[in-house]
Amino acid sequence: MNKKLVAALSGGAALVLALTGCSGDDDGNKKLDDWAKKVCDQMQPQVKKIQDANHSIAGVQTEEDSKKVQQTDSAAFQANADAYKALGKAVEDAGAPPVKDGETSQKNAVKALNDLSAAYSGLKKRMDGLDTGDKAKFAEGLKAIGGDIGKLSSRSDEALKKLQSGDVGQAMNRQPGCKKDAGAPSTSKV
Repeated sequence: MNKKLVAALSGGAALVLALTGCSGDDDGNKKLDDWAKKVCDQMQPQVKKIQDANHSIAGVQTEEDSKKVQQTDSAAFQANADAYKALGKAVEDAGAPPVKDGETSQKNAVKALNDLSAAYSGLKKRMDGLDTGDKAKFAEGLKAIGGDIGKLSSRSDEALKKLQSGDVGQAMNRQPGCKKDAGAPSTSKV
């Protein structure tokens, strides 16, 4: 019953990983590299928190004890809320990237990350409110939550793609904190 939830979560994780996997060449200006360093230095620990939270959800997808599923998912949603809030703060604190429409891209990305944080806080509250004594109602609640996760990950995708496009994406790719960890398990197959 928890597989749909895990599948939906992988979309949100892919969104964050997309931020960390920009490609580009080594040309770039110092101001943009400095901006990217400010963001990327804060990014990797938050991405790891999101990955860990999503892996904990995957770890209980075959769990029969509704209470254990509820506790695990609730903790994971809180971890995701905290991580997305920290990512939003990192982008906000870095200021606007020194590129055309940088301020708009930054504001949109911060809003998208903060919206994700708030949405995961809301999901945690909903998860905490599910009736673990009635397996059918619990399964129905999980299904509804899974559907909402899918919607919120696609909603924020556009602003984040815009932030990581062009020169900004290239500058982020040059930063160690924004490089994809080759040893990290892929969440897209969870």
